[in-house]
Amino acid sequence: MTSALRLDPRTEAERHALPPSMMERVTLIMDLFECPQTRLTLETVSRRTGLPRSTTHRILDQLVRLDWLHHTLTGYLLGPRALGLGGREIGHSTLRAAAAPQLLELAVRTRMVVHLAVLDGPEIYYLDKVGGRAAVDIPSRVGGREVAHCTGLGKAMLAWLSPEEIDDRYARAMERRTPHSIGHLDILHRELGAVRRRNGLAVDRGECFPDIACVGLAIRGPDGPVAAISAVGEGGSAVERIAPLVVNAVRSVTDELFGTAQPYHRELPEPLRFARA
Repeated sequence: MTSALRLDPRTEAERHALPPSMMERVTLIMDLFECPQTRLTLETVSRRTGLPRSTTHRILDQLVRLDWLHHTLTGYLLGPRALGLGGREIGHSTLRAAAAPQLLELAVRTRMVVHLAVLDGPEIYYLDKVGGRAAVDIPSRVGGREVAHCTGLGKAMLAWLSPEEIDDRYARAMERRTPHSIGHLDILHRELGAVRRRNGLAVDRGECFPDIACVGLAIRGPDGPVAAISAVGEGGSAVERIAPLVVNAVRSVTDELFGTAQPYHRELPEPLRFARA
């Protein structure tokens, strides 16, 4: 009995300092995820909570299985159940406040409908929509969701995730919204490669809604994409022409959120090429 007790290197005070209940330990962990963009490693969670690594790992695994957290190659972040509570709306509010002036200016200058969205698993979640009367003709809504790989917004964000993360998000069959939607994982990987070669610009022509086209670009922070902005028009509209305006809007929002813009090119290659890879 005595030798078994000596296997625990912690002092008596350290053992009593640990939260006595599972609920308190879960609360300690969840409180670290201050906004939807927070991404933490196992080691960081263990260090900040003071919980043993094995205990932390066990709790994190349970939270992932229950969809409270999402596990990626670069760490843990809030999952769909946590994001649906509304308690993390402060993160979304920050994004909307930073983007609002640019969304309005982009809508006025392009006379198109402009969206702001975040990525949530294999879906996007619309945070804002600007466009006056024209917005009525676009079947999207603030607070609504769409399949990410069928939208310019979603592809703009998916392009900056690792191939393994893409495989994880699309472990199940890929939903197709229209006959033009991407329906196979290998095609999606090629499309995302083409998006990266266009400096992050993604296009959707009738892939989500028939007769609608859009061009989108991700807002990227130090840890990857945090949101995306798109301009939407009729299916036959030349959305490529307004791509530089979308780039400027995203750059301004990135400056507002992170202080220094991510490396978007100041001049876009001419001509812009949006053909699928």
